[in-house]
Amino acid sequence: MNPSDLRYAKTHEWVRADGDECVIGLTRFAVDQLTDVTYIQLPAVGKKVKAGDGLGEIESVKAVSDIYAPVTGKVMAVNTDLSRDPGLVSRDPYGAGWLVRLRVEGAVESGHLMDARAYEAQVSETPH
Repeated sequence: MNPSDLRYAKTHEWVRADGDECVIGLTRFAVDQLTDVTYIQLPAVGKKVKAGDGLGEIESVKAVSDIYAPVTGKVMAVNTDLSRDPGLVSRDPYGAGWLVRLRVEGAVESGHLMDARAYEAQVSETPH
């Protein structure tokens, strides 16, 4: 079950609002599809991104996948623990496995992000 206090992008990133900033990570569904994560490339602090832009890449023994910015903003912090232990994103995707913190431009609650129920419906229709 996905946490109900988050918003979700169709591309499997989650967003947790925190004042004028937000924390972004990957959903349990996404990391379970990747299996063993071996490397995560994150953007530089200070980089500006628009919703839908590439935010980085995640590599596993299975594939390399893009990570997308679910909202527009400026990168304020990246989770440096992931460079030492990329598997953290798989073990705790909604906690210690967060990816980046953005200072948001505009509202996090934009129409393209889903609540937990809508996201659950999307992934239940996705072939595994």
